[in-house]
Amino acid sequence: MANKKNSTKKQTSTAEKIKIISGSAFYLGYSPVMPGTFGALPGIAIYFGLWKFLPPDFLRIALLAVVICLMLLNYYLTPWAVRYWKSKDPSQFVLDEIIGFLCVPIFYGAHDFAGTALKGFILFRILDMIKIFPANYVDKNVKGSTGIIFDDVISAGYAALGLFFLDYIQF
Repeated sequence: MANKKNSTKKQTSTAEKIKIISGSAFYLGYSPVMPGTFGALPGIAIYFGLWKFLPPDFLRIALLAVVICLMLLNYYLTPWAVRYWKSKDPSQFVLDEIIGFLCVPIFYGAHDFAGTALKGFILFRILDMIKIFPANYVDKNVKGSTGIIFDDVISAGYAALGLFFLDYIQF
């Protein structure tokens, strides 16, 4: 009993562990290099599962439903994440990266999985890191969950445009 009282190690509740796991995409957001890129990887798995098991006519709707659910989770967890990781946009908190990647096939039209996943993921991550206007404006000036999410959604839009361009040049 005395040992428990004198312990300086902070105990993490089950609810907090679930928030950490959810917000960091199963700890991928803790990657020491490119946490956003590693944190976005579950988006590929989600996209693959929906692509594999749903008829093509329902894929976009299902992706949109998942994005909406993740956005709601992001809005719920953001105040906690900001306090927990002591940052207005914590690098460990990567739900926005998953949302952003999943927007690429929504905007692009969810064509073939391999091409959309590979090229779309690479384009999305590059564009999310460099943040072309208005993504950079949103990132710097829009506070809270909305800013955290929508700079990624804008980058996803640019990635989809990049995919259309690659189709046009037949790459």
